[in-house]
Amino acid sequence: MSEVSGGPGWWQASDGKWYPPEQHPNYRPPVPGSPPPTGPGYPAGAPGGAVPTGANRPTFSLDVARLARAERITGIATLVLLISLFLPWYTYDFGPVSISVDGLWHGWMYLVLLVSLAVLGYIVLRAGFAVMPFTLSMSDAQLLLIGTVFNAVLCILAFLLKPGGIGFTGIGWGFGAFVGLAAAIVAAAPLAVPAIQARRQ
Repeated sequence: MSEVSGGPGWWQASDGKWYPPEQHPNYRPPVPGSPPPTGPGYPAGAPGGAVPTGANRPTFSLDVARLARAERITGIATLVLLISLFLPWYTYDFGPVSISVDGLWHGWMYLVLLVSLAVLGYIVLRAGFAVMPFTLSMSDAQLLLIGTVFNAVLCILAFLLKPGGIGFTGIGWGFGAFVGLAAAIVAAAPLAVPAIQARRQ
């Protein structure tokens, strides 16, 4: 196990660590005296074909047990945030009439919608593959942390910047705003707290 690749055949697991070829689930030791397998499904120079590609890639099989506790919390909270964007965030009462608008009233909250979909999609991939079919330059936790903190910052701004400005008192918050703000913070917290603690040590 290493923080960086050790050479041809090394593979990156879902925890962001690099492992030698012989520790891959699909590793097949080479037959003595025979050259390493080549051709479709085996990258050049990979001993024993340790890194599966093409038809030899792991198949998708959804298993929530592959997710860490923090990823499960982040996934559920992000789903709640996504739903909250379509609930009433701002309300305005004038006489017997009351109107409301959803969390997408601010145009830039569509970024939260897109990032939430991306976060949920990535978590589904993490639950579906024992070994991700692609590698990234950062760990799963780092990638999810960036997305959830981005969402949390925009949700806080949307909560504070009600239509009409901060000083305008005629507009209140709908329950969607409280649900969305809480969900955005909960989604980021399980990833942000360990990162902050690690930086302090």
